[in-house]
Amino acid sequence: MPGPMFALIRGTSSCVWAVRADLPQELADELERLARAEPPAADLRTDPVHAERYRALAGGELYAGPAFTFPEEIAPPPATVLVGPLQLLARNFPGWTSAEIEGRSPVVAVVEDGHAVSVCFCARRSDAAAEAGLETAAAFRGRGLGPHVAAAWALAVRASGRIPLYSTSWLNGASLSVARKLSLVAYANTWSLS
Repeated sequence: MPGPMFALIRGTSSCVWAVRADLPQELADELERLARAEPPAADLRTDPVHAERYRALAGGELYAGPAFTFPEEIAPPPATVLVGPLQLLARNFPGWTSAEIEGRSPVVAVVEDGHAVSVCFCARRSDAAAEAGLETAAAFRGRGLGPHVAAAWALAVRASGRIPLYSTSWLNGASLSVARKLSLVAYANTWSLS
């Protein structure tokens, strides 16, 4: 699946952007010209100054939401495990492969009756940082498992020498609740068109 046609990340002191490589050059140039003029976000909830122009030029589906860092102190959560064997995920998270576990490591889970019921993994990662992907099986949602598994994942990422990050959509109430419960610190607003 190709990435967004246009992505803009605005912090309180600077902005960065990316334009997908397969866009026509004239369109890419105009998106970049507007992005260069985009001011940092005084309020991370506000749309970019040129939001309507970006949408008119690129079209596509809008995604917007906050990006967070974890606080310096993270309380070790109860009862989480690092996922190694694929069978831990098979019941509630089918479709994972052994290669995927390695590529998304660390993969941390809350396990009940021998099966993962909530899992946090690297949605994206580099040598410097990793961004959380979080999923809780439908039958286990609303029990506060997301913050536990995300905290354990963040501690494992820090132990690997990387910075743990978390982002979500402004429309994802459950994910925003995880961020609140973990006292995550918003540092930027991501805004993209796919």
